[in-house]
Amino acid sequence: MRNWISVILPASFLFLAAGCAPTDSGGGQVDYEETKKMMVDILKTDDGKKAIQEVMSDDGMKEKLIMDQPVVTDTIEKTLTSEKGMEFWKKSFEDPKFAESMAKSMKQENEQLLKDLMKDPEYKGMMIEVMKDPELEKELTNLLQSKEYQKHLQKVITETFESPLFKAKLQALIVKAAEEIPTQKPEGGESSGSSGGGSGG
Repeated sequence: MRNWISVILPASFLFLAAGCAPTDSGGGQVDYEETKKMMVDILKTDDGKKAIQEVMSDDGMKEKLIMDQPVVTDTIEKTLTSEKGMEFWKKSFEDPKFAESMAKSMKQENEQLLKDLMKDPEYKGMMIEVMKDPELEKELTNLLQSKEYQKHLQKVITETFESPLFKAKLQALIVKAAEEIPTQKPEGGESSGSSGGGSGG
């Protein structure tokens, strides 16, 4: 494998040098095309792919390829918070398909984040303190009693009952409960029979 790396890397530099060098004649262009074809052919082979993977997995190479994190973060923040960025996200989330795909892609991460937060004592303590706030309690009570919330809750319940996943879970629970019923009947029969015998004596 190292032999392939020692072949590919110098060849890559030669390829780049050939591409950058000025071509005074038609022959130079042919050499460039031949070098390009040779490089492409090498990279298409299994050994070539493995060699590239090994080079890319090297920690030193990763450090050179990864850009300065603060610069990347700053650029992303400026892009997302700019007027054009905000307009892009606003229009994107107005598209039902985009919003749905985003929700699905983030569902697992959000669920895991919520589970981790609920296990965190500091977060739980903070939530308890927040829920104790009289103003928040009043707002929650008003929200729960509002017609809009009741309609929303009714819609959620209806959609839940109509969900194939919920139906499958409910069916599994019913089957499980039905399987447990016969095991309970004989116990009741024996106890009633023994009590009847005792009273007869």
